[in-house]
Amino acid sequence: MGNAGWSTRQLAELAGTTVRAVRHYHAVGLVAEPERRTNGYKSYGVHHLVRVLRIRRLSGLGLSLPRVAELGEADGHPREMLSTLEKELTAEIDRLRRTREEVASLLRQSAPIDLPPGLGRAVAQADVPAAERLLTVVMAQVLGPSVIDAYARTLRAGGAGFRIPAFDRLPPDAEERTRRELAERCRLNPRLRRLLATFPSPRELCADAPRGERHARRALTLALLDLYNPAQIDVLLRVHALEVPRSPAVRRAGP
Repeated sequence: MGNAGWSTRQLAELAGTTVRAVRHYHAVGLVAEPERRTNGYKSYGVHHLVRVLRIRRLSGLGLSLPRVAELGEADGHPREMLSTLEKELTAEIDRLRRTREEVASLLRQSAPIDLPPGLGRAVAQADVPAAERLLTVVMAQVLGPSVIDAYARTLRAGGAGFRIPAFDRLPPDAEERTRRELAERCRLNPRLRRLLATFPSPRELCADAPRGERHARRALTLALLDLYNPAQIDVLLRVHALEVPRSPAVRRAGP
């Protein structure tokens, strides 16, 4: 080729890229090393320019350099690979559309971002107490979809949990009588009665947990111990132990 041809810098300028990019294409085997001039400098021809332009166009469309390399030196139309790319882009567009809709919903309703959309909206609308809201995050991670859906329906129906100030203020060393009387007051709370009457029982709660009943119970136990003091936990256990009529639909849903 003698002294004819373009230098690396000139090739990069013609292709609208950088010298560094051209050298990288050499390093990864996408562009063959050119002949050298008599002075030792590289000399690029038209086929090198076409190759670099082709690489830039395909990578700009979203193909990774390893996938571009799969095409080899062929100059034909990469129909099969472009068809695959089109399907991938269609799937990505669908995913982005769903994500955009979820983000828009979060903005409109100020729903918690650490909860599934439906449950997050129900929690936000019900104004769930802080401790129960944090417990709900753990529930969403370990319980099955049927239980989470039932809880969301209960919240939407006005069944938010222990919104009783005396329970929130209960000291860890509360006396037996205080705990017993508070449990009775909680049981008589209309919203709590609806929750207990429609929500799965403790025995049913972890029945369809994705990672198994043992894992779910352990996670919920640790969460309760972290969020409530011993006296509050005692009240919770007493409330669940009290007789509360349960709907036939809930009883049929049990194992």
